Amino acid sequence: MSPSLTPPLAPTAVGIGFKPQHAQALLAASRAADFLELHAENHMAAGGPAREELLELAKRYPLSVHGVGLSLGGAERPDPAHLARLVELVNRLSPALVSEHLAWSRLDGHCYNDLLPVPLTEESLALLVRNIDIVQQALGRRLLIENPSLYVTIPINTLDEADFLTELVTRTGCGLLLDLNNAYISAHNLGRDLDTYLAALPWHAVGEMHLAGHSLDTAVEPPLRIDDHGSPVTEAVWSLYRRWASAAPEAPTLIEWDTKVPTLERWLAEAELARTHRARASREPTRMPA
Repeated sequence: MSPSLTPPLAPTAVGIGFKPQHAQALLAASRAADFLELHAENHMAAGGPAREELLELAKRYPLSVHGVGLSLGGAERPDPAHLARLVELVNRLSPALVSEHLAWSRLDGHCYNDLLPVPLTEESLALLVRNIDIVQQALGRRLLIENPSLYVTIPINTLDEADFLTELVTRTGCGLLLDLNNAYISAHNLGRDLDTYLAALPWHAVGEMHLAGHSLDTAVEPPLRIDDHGSPVTEAVWSLYRRWASAAPEAPTLIEWDTKVPTLERWLAEAELARTHRARASREPTRMPA
């Protein structure tokens, strides 16, 4: 597909995730959302009606391709076959953004259905730098890396997460996908000071923001906040967005909703709410520390 067929993505755009049950409604509307995010691994099949539908959507909406299976934080190099399928998908759709997670999910030929945490060590940093370089060379473009949602502290950590991400950006030229919901969850679960963490991030590299809902697991003590993407954005995360969105004034925002998926109208209403909060943020700019 020619890149000229892909609509441009406005810097302050607000998008939603693409779900097949919403495809016809999205095609029927002139522009229901500013952009659509799709999970790469769901669209690597050879062809058929689903591919044609996706190509039609790509003509009408800017796209963001979000990967979950490259296992960038693993000891092994990215799987060549998986990477080749990702490159083919990106070349076909010409998305505005391509992103992946600070996580690993593959070891010794086994793939795990989870985004497992990366130890924050110099050894892990070197492996991530190598793997991100491989992917960016293959794609011929910058990759955005998403900060994780965490539930336990890894005892062997020797680096602070914000410093780790800053060094990753410096060494690879990658960008940062800042998930404020993940940041809030991790701060709660790990006892991290959230404003200190956010202030230390490489904001110049933030190329996209994610917002989502989460749940509270009270069956454990102390309770854990769970990143389940199954509900509206919480007021605590909206508050973070209002205070920090102006620190990345040109980063588009995505509303994630992957479980208990709502109607398209409800999801678009959440996107409109994000526009309202972002407008408030632009009137009340964040005072970044020196």
